[in-house]
Amino acid sequence: MAPPVVQLLFLQLVLGPALVENIQLQLAIKNFRTLHIDYPKVNYAKGFRGYCNGLMSYVRGRQQSWYCPKIHYVLHAPWTAIKKFCKYSESFCENYNEYCTVTQDSFPLTICSLSSKQPPTSCHYTSTLTNQRLYLLCSQKYDAEPIDIIGLY
Repeated sequence: MAPPVVQLLFLQLVLGPALVENIQLQLAIKNFRTLHIDYPKVNYAKGFRGYCNGLMSYVRGRQQSWYCPKIHYVLHAPWTAIKKFCKYSESFCENYNEYCTVTQDSFPLTICSLSSKQPPTSCHYTSTLTNQRLYLLCSQKYDAEPIDIIGLY
């Protein structure tokens, strides 16, 4: 039998990358649920000057970034209604190196867009509420979960 040190080294070399990849994937799924699903829709205090300004301050805090994202999509539908579309994602999106799909249903969502007329040190957003079909990135080909929204259809 191999000494424990050799077994441990073997496990780190063989299983280590797979474990790291799985942790990153689980984090991407959690971030999608946290940053792109707002159901039921939250109402922010008046001091935030609108839904998107309140939401984007939360998003930037979660991402631990001072960067102002130009656009952010927020779904106002239950996780289960969104998740089902990644169950079987036959398409592979080479630009993202992930499997992707288009939802068959339209979903209520808010599009938060960075306003162009603002000082460079602040992030002010406009809100657009709409119903759209979504292009979703999925965590794998089968039995997957959404990890990002790459566009609207």
